[in-house]
Amino acid sequence: MNIRTAFVAAPLLILAYGVIRIADGFDGERGPGLAWTTGHLAFMAALVLFIPIFWEMRRRLDRNALATAAVATGVAGIACAFAQFAIDIVVGLMAADHAAMGPLFDQVKAVPGVSLAVYDAGPFLFYVAQFVLVTQLAVRRQARVWTPVLVFLDFTLPIIDRDLIPVGALLLLVSFVQLSRGGAATPRHALAHA
Repeated sequence: MNIRTAFVAAPLLILAYGVIRIADGFDGERGPGLAWTTGHLAFMAALVLFIPIFWEMRRRLDRNALATAAVATGVAGIACAFAQFAIDIVVGLMAADHAAMGPLFDQVKAVPGVSLAVYDAGPFLFYVAQFVLVTQLAVRRQARVWTPVLVFLDFTLPIIDRDLIPVGALLLLVSFVQLSRGGAATPRHALAHA
């Protein structure tokens, strides 16, 4: 998969997760079952695509120190989020019904450090890194000035209400489509003077 495709596919996979998540809740409960597993796999696939996306953003930023630190932070966040979704899938496969999922999650979160690293703080590193990278690109005029705003809304809307994940994913798609077109590491205004 080329990088342009990754920039578009990642938000679409997050959109798929958000829509499947809403559909899974139509009966008043989310998980376990096919929708639970499929939705989580879609988000995990998106997370995997963010690794080359982050590396591409770093390349466009001339591999500067801040971009390098952001990518390292982002990959750590991706690992934490990936672990969270993997745990969710395993719990869904082990549980006979929704009620049985709660005690299994409690057992996982009782392991020292797991709740903080995998649920409460670790995954946010992914979003912070993403915001730092797109902000740097916007400052360098390699991304539209509104790109960091859309990326910020993408990860804050679900904090307000998780049913807003599809809306956030669409905003991310808008910002990433324009990023997918900018393959040059040199800002456009610099190319005009070359």
